[in-house]
Amino acid sequence: MSSLADFQNEIYLNGLGDAVPGLPTDLTRLEGLAERRLSAQAFGYVAGSAGSEATARANREAFDRWRIVPRMLRDVSVRDLSVEVLGTAMPAPVLLAPIGVQSILHPDGELAVARAAAGTGLPMVLSTAASYTMEDVAEAGGGAPRWYQLYWPKDRDLAVSFLGRAKAAGYSALVVTLDTFTLAWRPRDLDQAYLPFLRGIGVANYLSDPVFQRAVGGPVTDANRDAAVLHWAATFGNPSLTWDDLRFLREHWDGPIALKGVQHPDDARRAVHAGMDGVIVSNHGGRQVDGAVASLDALPAVVDAVGDQISVLFDSGIRTGADVAKALALGAKAVLVARPYAYGLALGGEAGVRHVLRCLQAELELTLALSGLTRPDELNLDALVRA
Repeated sequence: MSSLADFQNEIYLNGLGDAVPGLPTDLTRLEGLAERRLSAQAFGYVAGSAGSEATARANREAFDRWRIVPRMLRDVSVRDLSVEVLGTAMPAPVLLAPIGVQSILHPDGELAVARAAAGTGLPMVLSTAASYTMEDVAEAGGGAPRWYQLYWPKDRDLAVSFLGRAKAAGYSALVVTLDTFTLAWRPRDLDQAYLPFLRGIGVANYLSDPVFQRAVGGPVTDANRDAAVLHWAATFGNPSLTWDDLRFLREHWDGPIALKGVQHPDDARRAVHAGMDGVIVSNHGGRQVDGAVASLDALPAVVDAVGDQISVLFDSGIRTGADVAKALALGAKAVLVARPYAYGLALGGEAGVRHVLRCLQAELELTLALSGLTRPDELNLDALVRA
């Protein structure tokens, strides 16, 4: 049986011919390399967070408050990281989180990411704010599993159109981001006066949509592009939404639905009551509320509240295979990785993303094996101690 950890052997064997990896295998090093490669605007948009960036720091610090406790003399000769989450089978409990405007990192943007994800079998969650249309990204990913992330617009007809297009293009699960009905105070972007959407980047799904086009008087061309972008600004996000509005989603999406941005156990309980299939414990990588609770600190209470009723996934701060293991041990069914693959895209395009994903999976498998475990569902609090 092939092993995800075989990537380690592949690297060492390639070294016999004096070949070394083109990117670091320590994924925490990618951010510094990407900063030297990207413009200040592009890097600031991806790396930046809200306010003083205290929440982003808290996300990482939370992982250091837990330590893995390896167990010995257990047969770990056969390992299997595969899981099924929200009806999607995947070779490891890892998904590619939705990241918008990826063309500011590499010209191929989401197309390259879709191809890399397909090559590893991991599901890509496509952002509404993509640089390429959901149909083009689906084509690039071929038959690989894919989920669609909705930024719920004010225009309900537009929301229905997005959902219909996603379903037609083969996206099997819906991720609804709750925490970004308006953009946060992000100093790195403000200091550069940089918002890519206002420059026509990351709005491909809007500009290509028939409902959106009707609202701006027809197909978007150079002549009406500025007006179309202003219409995007007017319709993006809906601060008036409440829990009662989730019924609307159920009327227009017949697949699994996960709510992203849940941090409080009571909100997770409300998601169950509303008939949702999953929640993603996430603070948007620290990009929305400065001084907020770290996602990993919020995870156990959410799992305790609803973990046996719906799927609890985790997002925000994942950088290594050990991070994935800790989140799984605290009750997550799977994790979403974001900035590491974005930096891989910036540094190496499709190959860079594939490198990040293979590193993450190999390190996760080795972490489990060396801890005396063979499957993700064997991870629980017994595997951890407080630092």
